Amino acid sequence: MSELSSAVIQGEKIRAVLLDMDGTLVDAFGPIISALNRTLADFSLPQMRDDEVRRHTGHGECSMISLFGEHREAAAAHFLKYHDENMFDIQPMQGAAALLDWLAEHHIARAIVTSKSQSRADKQLAHLGWGDKLDAVIGLCDGRRQKPDPHTVHLACQALNVLPAACIMIGDGTADMKSALRAGVLPIGLTHSFSSKELHEVGAKKCFFSLPEVQTWLQTQIH
Repeated sequence: MSELSSAVIQGEKIRAVLLDMDGTLVDAFGPIISALNRTLADFSLPQMRDDEVRRHTGHGECSMISLFGEHREAAAAHFLKYHDENMFDIQPMQGAAALLDWLAEHHIARAIVTSKSQSRADKQLAHLGWGDKLDAVIGLCDGRRQKPDPHTVHLACQALNVLPAACIMIGDGTADMKSALRAGVLPIGLTHSFSSKELHEVGAKKCFFSLPEVQTWLQTQIH
């Protein structure tokens, strides 16, 4: 077992859990998929299947650059307009609320680390009524670098006042695993859009299919 994983795999060492938002805690892909395909149509580009959009988003690279090139700024404006028309067409992932409540009961700090804009993340979480379930929400705004850069992971650790070695990061994308590993946080993968093999290859130390499975594992780690 690596020094990183051995540092937090012991229950008493876990002080905080960082979580990706879209596809991990919240099924927010409805607005994303619809907005992206409407934007692709506006620019006479081929449509993408739902699973392709999920994987594309999970890689964490700048989607507007990779899909629209020099037209990325105009495309981003189209995308955000369409997205915001259906911003609240979202729902919690299975076991999400229960996991957050369980972590709170065990005095484990909780933070979201997302590549969604800070304002949109805050609005969607308020819509779900989760204002009291999280200790910090770190989204994108001016000066913040998106995953797989570790910048927002470090910001979450600072907000929670915990060392990276005392945290785990749960996410469903390869960017989540890369950013956690680069920040010194233990990466835990959810196999919703990527296989366990794909997630392990980019740093995941453990992989699960669902949040209830993650919670069951955590119960064996927290004493």
